[in-house]
Amino acid sequence: MSPTKNDPTQPIGPLSKLIFASRWLQLPLYLGLIAAQGIYVYHFWVELVHLIEAAFGNQNALNALVSSMGYKSDAEVTALNETIIMLVVLALIDVVMISNLLIMVIVGGYETFVSRMGLESHPDQPEWLSHVNASVLKVKLATAIIGISSIHLLKTFINAANYDEKVLMWQTIIHMVFLCSAMAIAYTDRLLNLSAADKH
Repeated sequence: MSPTKNDPTQPIGPLSKLIFASRWLQLPLYLGLIAAQGIYVYHFWVELVHLIEAAFGNQNALNALVSSMGYKSDAEVTALNETIIMLVVLALIDVVMISNLLIMVIVGGYETFVSRMGLESHPDQPEWLSHVNASVLKVKLATAIIGISSIHLLKTFINAANYDEKVLMWQTIIHMVFLCSAMAIAYTDRLLNLSAADKH
């Protein structure tokens, strides 16, 4: 009896092996994202150290914070105020959310497209990783992007006096486009799941 197409004992051809092995070409991409994650960690601590030093009256640290945020004031900024603290904290939250997005892409993407990591028995396995697939990953990424966009929009509104009206308008429009896109992705995913369930 000749082996069928779905017979697990059928030998895999060399071309199929090569094509399947090509998934490992993504490994340098995920390693690069890990390096980017390290840069974000460094940036987070630089901003946090500047905030702590500025809280204790270090003018150089305060100037570094003000220049990095693009904050402007009619009077010279000589001490931390509520607006600057809020902008810095939002910037730190922004870094954390982008870092979370990177983790989802690195871990979820590697698990989905490259190789299983065998984390089923690991106590620190992320809850979402147990049922991750390309569709779930897309929805989670879209949701994370909306969160990041929301933080950017809030930072812009807090510092609205330093932005042109067109910038405020376009940032709001782009955020709404992100929101609509995420809703469309989630709705499409729901339709696909319902279709798959009906077939079973």
